[in-house]
Amino acid sequence: MSAPFALKYTRPREAEPETPFTYNADRQLNVCADGSLAAENYTILMGTAATSSTAGSKTHSDDD
Repeated sequence: MSAPFALKYTRPREAEPETPFTYNADRQLNVCADGSLAAENYTILMGTAATSSTAGSKTHSDDD
C-alpha cells in the first residue's frame, strides 16, 4: 500500500537556527549570555535581522 498523495511530498521540519540570544520569560525579552538585551546589540541585529522569539512558530503552523 502506498502513502497518501500529500505525504509523498512532505519534508522533515528543519531545525531551528542557532541564535546568540535566548528568550527570558521573566523579562519577556531576548537576552544575550551576559544578560544584556539582544535588541540593543548592533552586531546581533545586523547578523540575525531580528531578535524575534520563535514561540509563535511553535504554536502556529502557518508561520513557517
